[in-house]
This record gives sequence, C-alpha cells and structure tokens, in this order.
Amino acid sequence: MNLKELAESLGLSQTTVSRALNGYPEVSESTRARVVAAARAAEYTPNARARRLATGRSMTIGHVIPLSGKHEQVNPIFGDFIVGAGEVYAREGYDLLLSMIPVEDFETAYRKLAANGAVDAVMVQAPQADDARIGILTELGLPFLVHGRAGPGAYSYLDIANVRAFRRATDLLLDLGHRRIALINGPELLDFAARRRRGMEEALAARGLA
Repeated sequence: MNLKELAESLGLSQTTVSRALNGYPEVSESTRARVVAAARAAEYTPNARARRLATGRSMTIGHVIPLSGKHEQVNPIFGDFIVGAGEVYAREGYDLLLSMIPVEDFETAYRKLAANGAVDAVMVQAPQADDARIGILTELGLPFLVHGRAGPGAYSYLDIANVRAFRRATDLLLDLGHRRIALINGPELLDFAARRRRGMEEALAARGLA
C-alpha cells in the first residue's frame, strides 16, 4: 500500500495523512490516532526519501564509535545497548547510523554529521568528566543525549544514580559485618566510575572507616 491508497481508504487527503504520520501539530490527535492505526494495520511504511523531503529531517540518530578495543565504549554490553536503541528508533520511524572512527577523530566526525545533515541527533556514550564532545556538539547546535554524565552543565543525559547506588551497596556489605571491601571499577577518567568510588567512600566515611 502506498500513501495515496492509504489516504483514499481513510477518506483523507495525502497531505493530511503525511502530516499525521510525521507528527505535525496542526493535525488533531483523533485524526493522527486514526491514521497511525490504519497505517499499522496495513503495514504501511513511508518512503524514507519522501519523508525526509517533507519534514526536512533525516529521521536518523547517530552513534560515533571509536575503532579501539581499549575504549570503554567497545564492550559486550555496548552491543546489547545498540540493539535496544535500534529497536526503539525503528518503532518511532528512525534509522540508526553507526560512524566508525579513530579515537582522536570525534570532533571531525561530529562536524561532518552536522554539515551534511546525515542525522537529527547523536547519542554520546562512555562520557568522561568534562567531556570535550559536549562542548563540540553544543557549538555545532547538533541535538544530543549523553548516556551517562559528563560533569556539571546544562545538557540532556540518561543515567542511574551511581553515587547513591554504590553508597547503598557498601552500606549493605557493612551491615552484614564486612569491613575489608574492594571496589572493582571502570577507568576513573570516566564519570560513572568516579561517582561509584565516591558513593563507596561516602558510605565508609559515615561509619568512620575511611
């Protein structure tokens, strides 16, 4: 089924159907819900090129990946994360772009993505404290989300409460009577690792053990 056929089946114009599927605010929620339901039932998939021309968006989220096995971003968990992210993107009509680069070329890669309009936004992973990527992306005006934190600043991020989690974990071990507690941590130039150490140290200090 193409856009024209979908529109005819709903008794709507092609423009209205296209706008409903692409999230334009001037389409009522009841019409949008009706169009989306019909599109799903018909297994209709918008033509990617036409959609991009209509919306001015690439409908793609970028992930810039370092070509180094020593980088924290390159690990088995990262593969699972990419699969999960790709599933969510696809559900919302977005593609996933992986850009493989040498570790030192992050800035060049982001500038190219911003210049050619290849992506609507990027995901920043394995952030370091005061990560330079945050400043670069902010300067470029390229929307981004940090998976983790990169120190203070006004930016969007998704993270767990690392300090609190490791404070509670240490408290649990102390409550069980343990006193010689080791921390197996990630590289502490990474923000999450520093926060985890801080949580443990705060718990030990509260018991007079640090």
